[in-house]
Amino acid sequence: MNIACYIRNNAVFEQVQTVLVRTGFVCERFTSDTVLLRTVRRRDFNFILVDVGIDIKDGESVFSWLTCRSGDNTPVMVLSAVQNADWVAEALNAGADDFLIRPFEPVELVARIHAILRRSSTRPARRIIELAGFALDRDTSTFSYRGTPIELTPREFTMAWLFFSSPGVYVSRETIGTAIWGVDSEIAGRTIEQHVYKLRKKLQFGQECSAMIRTAYSQGYRLELHEQEPVREV
Repeated sequence: MNIACYIRNNAVFEQVQTVLVRTGFVCERFTSDTVLLRTVRRRDFNFILVDVGIDIKDGESVFSWLTCRSGDNTPVMVLSAVQNADWVAEALNAGADDFLIRPFEPVELVARIHAILRRSSTRPARRIIELAGFALDRDTSTFSYRGTPIELTPREFTMAWLFFSSPGVYVSRETIGTAIWGVDSEIAGRTIEQHVYKLRKKLQFGQECSAMIRTAYSQGYRLELHEQEPVREV
């Protein structure tokens, strides 16, 4: 059982590693979210642990990757030293399977991992977002507006999924670059701008369409909806 651990704090990693090794798991540490995301694209892990410490931004890139990934059902657990309902909701809505507050009892960590693994073996891979007339099907990589198909490239679809998963929230260039290309925004900056431009044009359906991608150069991009409906995920 191979577990990838994105844990930057040495003391926390040592505690987690001790528990996992005693249980018979193989634990591989990552201190960079970029390296973690690049590695899981190339190698298979049975489980992923992400520690966000006291700042939810420490897991931002991983959460963005969770909302975008397709065909990868590797279960993910998030650890944090802060008990915050908004953080828990953000992590779970992004696709995390569990959220554990630390300090924790070793027996609870192990039990939660085993429980998640049991659930993940039977959970469906199909997932759909329906929002403001738009429909995105991650299983088939199809995108439509009120039943009219919109042709997107694989990367455009991944970007659309990222925006429609977090409407009204600014997504940084670094997060987009890491989630889609596995590289930082400095390297992929022009490519990101080109893909946003093309996706923005494909979202234009005249006055009846209420979706718009806004740009804030200090914050990134966000999806704005004039008449926003609740996100429904299947």
